[in-house]
Amino acid sequence: MAPVPQNGLVAVTGAAGFVGGWVVRRLLDKGYRVRACVRSVSDPARTGFLRAMPAFASGRLTLHEADLDRSGCFDPIFAGCHGVAHLSHVSDYKDMDYIAGVCANVIGSIERATSVTRVVVTSSIAAVISEMDLQELVRRPVCDEDRFPDELNPKRTPQRGQGYSMGKVSAERLFSQAAQRSGRWESIACCPGDNIGPIQSAHQKDMGPWQHLIEQMLMGECHQTGVYRPWMPVDVRDDADCHIGLLESPLVHNGERYLAWSTERRNVEDICADIDRLLPELRHDTPAVTDEFPEGIRRREVEMRAIWAGCELRNDRIRAVTGIRFRPLDESLRDCVESLLSVAGVTPRVRAADGVPTTPGERS
Repeated sequence: MAPVPQNGLVAVTGAAGFVGGWVVRRLLDKGYRVRACVRSVSDPARTGFLRAMPAFASGRLTLHEADLDRSGCFDPIFAGCHGVAHLSHVSDYKDMDYIAGVCANVIGSIERATSVTRVVVTSSIAAVISEMDLQELVRRPVCDEDRFPDELNPKRTPQRGQGYSMGKVSAERLFSQAAQRSGRWESIACCPGDNIGPIQSAHQKDMGPWQHLIEQMLMGECHQTGVYRPWMPVDVRDDADCHIGLLESPLVHNGERYLAWSTERRNVEDICADIDRLLPELRHDTPAVTDEFPEGIRRREVEMRAIWAGCELRNDRIRAVTGIRFRPLDESLRDCVESLLSVAGVTPRVRAADGVPTTPGERS
C-alpha cells in the first residue's frame, strides 16, 4: 500500500495527549493537513494549545470530538483521510474484551473510510520487554522488534499488572489482522520507550508517567522504579517523528512493528541528580530516592540491575526505514524540566544560598 502522500490529510487520535500533541505539531510543520481527535473540543484546558497553532486559524488543522467507546464515532473524521495515527489510550487495560471492542470501533471507521491506506498504531516497549519472570530477559536479552513477552507465563494476567502490555500486544495484532483481511490498508505498530521531553500544555504533566515523575523530583520526591528497571527513553519529539516517518516510509509493510527509543538507559536516581547537573542555576534540592519495595525485592536489587544491564537495546530498524536520529536524554530532560516550570507552573524545591531548601519565589 502507498504511504501517506506529501501534504496529505492525516487523522490523529489522542491529539490532546503528550505524544499526540507533538504528532499534530510535527505533521503541521511538514505541511500535512491534520484532523485532531479529542474527547471534548470545548475543553480549553486540553485543546487550547491546539487552537493556538497557526494552522488552526487557516483551517489546515481542525478539531473533532470522538468517543473511542462509540462505534462509528470516527466515520466522518476518517473519511477522506490518507492516513491515521492512532495514539489514543483506552480507559481500562484490565479488560481484554473491552480493548478488542475499542479496536473494532476504530478499525470499522478505517474500513468505511476507503481513502485510508496506512495506519500507525501506538504500542509500547511494554509489548516487548514486560516479563513476569525477569529470567526471560536473561534467556532472551536482545530487545528488538522480534521479541514478545512470554505470553504463556500463567502469571501474565491483568490482575498481576500485565494488562497494559497484554492490551498493546493485542491491539497490534487486531489492527494488522484486520488490514490483512481488507487488503486496502496496512497497519504498522510503533513501540515507544519512556517518553521524555517538553509538554505543550499544562494538563500534559499528568498525561504520562515520566513527566509526572520528573515533576515529583522537582518538588522533592523521587521513587524507585519497579524491579529496578532503568529508564529507557525516547524524546517525545523524536517519538512523534517516528510515527510520521512510519506513515511516510515506502520501506514498511503491514504487521511490522518498530521500536522507538534512543537505546540510552539511566537509573531513576541518576535522572533526579541530573536536573541539578543540567540546570545548576535552578539550584534544585535533589531528594534521596524512596524505595518502598518489600525486603524480599530489595534483596534482589543487585541481581535485577544486572539483568537490565545485560539487555541489548536495538533501534536499527526504525533508523533504517525513517532516517531518525535520536536526541540525547540530557536534552530531553532539560527541555522537560523547563516546560514543567514555564508551561505547567510547577514550583520546584530549591536550595537557598545558605543551603536551606526553599522555593524560587523565596530566593535571596
